[in-house]
Amino acid sequence: MIAETPSGLGTSAPRREDVRLLTGRGRFVDDVHLPNMLHAAFLRSPLASARIARLDVSAAQRLDGVRAVYTAADLEGLVKPIHFDAGIEGHKVPPYTALTGDKARYVGDPIAVVVADDRALAEDALAAIEVEWEELPAVLTVEQATAQNAPLVFDELGDNVIYHALHEYGDLDGAFARADRVISVPVRQARVTSSAMETRGIVVDFDPVDGEITCYASSKAPHMLRGRIAEHLGHDLHRVRVIIRDVGGAFGGKGAVWREDLVIAAASKLLGRPVKWIEDRSENLTAFGGARDQGFQVEAAVLEDGTILALRVSMWMNHGAYPGMWLTPMFAALVRATILSQLRIDTFSFETLIVATNKNTYISYRGPGSVETLVRERVLDTIAAELGLDPVEVRRRNLLTVEEQPWQMPMGVTVHRAHARETLESAVELADYAALREEQARARAEGRLVGIGVATSIQPCPGFPDWWEAIGYKTEAAPARLRLEPDGRVTLVTSEMPTGQGHETTLAQVAADQLGVPFEHVRVVLGDTNTTPFYYFGTGASRSSNMGAGAVIAAAHELKRRLVELAWPQRSLEEIARSVYGRGDARELEAVDVLAYYEPHATEGGWAASTHLCVVEVDPRFGTVAIRRYLVAEDCGTMINPAIVEGQILGGIAQGIGVTLLEQAGYDEEGQYLAGSYLTYVLPKADDMPEIEIHHLELPTDEAFSARGIGESGMVMAPAALANAIEDALRPLGVRVTELPLTPTRLLELMGVLPEDSLTVL
Repeated sequence: MIAETPSGLGTSAPRREDVRLLTGRGRFVDDVHLPNMLHAAFLRSPLASARIARLDVSAAQRLDGVRAVYTAADLEGLVKPIHFDAGIEGHKVPPYTALTGDKARYVGDPIAVVVADDRALAEDALAAIEVEWEELPAVLTVEQATAQNAPLVFDELGDNVIYHALHEYGDLDGAFARADRVISVPVRQARVTSSAMETRGIVVDFDPVDGEITCYASSKAPHMLRGRIAEHLGHDLHRVRVIIRDVGGAFGGKGAVWREDLVIAAASKLLGRPVKWIEDRSENLTAFGGARDQGFQVEAAVLEDGTILALRVSMWMNHGAYPGMWLTPMFAALVRATILSQLRIDTFSFETLIVATNKNTYISYRGPGSVETLVRERVLDTIAAELGLDPVEVRRRNLLTVEEQPWQMPMGVTVHRAHARETLESAVELADYAALREEQARARAEGRLVGIGVATSIQPCPGFPDWWEAIGYKTEAAPARLRLEPDGRVTLVTSEMPTGQGHETTLAQVAADQLGVPFEHVRVVLGDTNTTPFYYFGTGASRSSNMGAGAVIAAAHELKRRLVELAWPQRSLEEIARSVYGRGDARELEAVDVLAYYEPHATEGGWAASTHLCVVEVDPRFGTVAIRRYLVAEDCGTMINPAIVEGQILGGIAQGIGVTLLEQAGYDEEGQYLAGSYLTYVLPKADDMPEIEIHHLELPTDEAFSARGIGESGMVMAPAALANAIEDALRPLGVRVTELPLTPTRLLELMGVLPEDSLTVL
């Protein structure tokens, strides 16, 4: 029979990737050096809103070493206008060009590209381009964008409202009439940006002889990038190849095609030479894009015991200027489909308002719908505070139990195999919550501002198909290919594209476990559209541990079935391989090369669940926050590799700390970007991180394989837990927390040490 040897599944097998990454042998896009390669730099608008009255590139074109300067006019007819329209009812989607030719709409808007022998020459040539601007008034906020006679970001749309919708479920009027209280909760989260170690970048090599385009990129969705380049350049898809090696972080933003990608592809096609563009850090911060920038007004109909009868939620989003590939109504739908989480609520309304402004493009960022957890958990803590109840008790009163599942949210989303209540009880017990409250009372008696925060959530990782339908996206089947090699080893070809998560390790562990071979006998191949099966989505939404691994399991089951069918169940893989490749029989060769797909059915899927509990102390002199304790209790189902699971949680919490306490991608009143370097866009440092206790539940389910995604949970949960803890700390001062980030300046304003609006950032 097929040998059963240890695979290490469920153990912290060392990451294969670390050998090259930690010894400086990573293969990133900037490591690509091709013969006759040219380098590009973009001229970007210094103004938030301005018409281009004159654009003269002739002086730049004459400089030694400059091979070309392109504007929107030069690319007309070569690069199709960008129009990411998903057919969402009521959504206005203006088309736009890869380079702006009429009106700049944010600081950083690309209006020309220089292609030269090296990057320094290209940068120098930018200074020789002459631009005359007709400056226009800018709109930066939702209030400005919706004001009467507001300046228009896109004249052809008639106003700045990109999308407005109201969804209602159940008898709202009746629920609010039965309520003992209606509690109002405002929440706002400022604009932030992802800050991967590796910025965006692409190398495009067009071969004029055979018409082949080869792209080397930093992306988590190679097949999507391939398709978009072919589509927008009108190039045959079968003559476009995308190769992605290592990716130095993505956090959502590298799951799309960008204007610069199309421009570089067009430049290579025009010049017949490889062209490289690597985004510098200032470009990354200024022009890449922003996330969050959302506000909420929530009304909760509640009983005196803390039971929630219904919620009315109004949400606005600051869209920025140009529509990104992942359209903002989809992010709003993400929030709408998840905000109830595991609450026992069947009456609900959700209003969405999305406006265009003169800010950079709205992007997907780790946990793109994570504001739902922040808002829900702030609502629960506000209910507890106003009713004089403990926040843990309010959660107990409203969280579904396992016995009540499967449960269907009002919008038709299935909640099943979700263990939020269990993670809450685990965190409370592990932290000795009662003792923490006693310690807090003693600290307050000493005049110290100590607070305790709790947040509980479930995340669809991958959830059920009806969750994806609720946000307007059909889950596509995930592919995997397993091939038995002549020496009895196994090659796994996956269309997952890791950006730091360790797929080369975890997917090999799954394959080894399923086939009963040593972990070292499985090789993982990825990142090349010429060899990997088509998969548009790529890696994202914390799906790889379920969808990607599910495809590997499906392929392994099919391979074993075929081997049994060929009457080889009693032989080792090495013996089978020698026999198959020795005879060269077509049927046998086909049997040992399997392509399989995994697509969850209506009854398959589940939710990752977690509770974060933290203790903070606010210094009233400086407005700083010290995190005294941070505890995580989580259930992500079967853990493939516990060390990688914990690494994902820790990284997410670090980013969550950043957006809660430090980060703001701010603009001034003229639309000038205020956070174009790490001097002004402040990230958490190593010494800002507390010790974090992580406890895994791994609760049993009725599924054969129940791995859940965990990549986004830390980022989703940390802002909610920290915001609750900080308000709890400031409760003796009567302070309410209604917005993030809670920078030292903002906390000093809230405590009355500084006047309100002492630092205006839009």
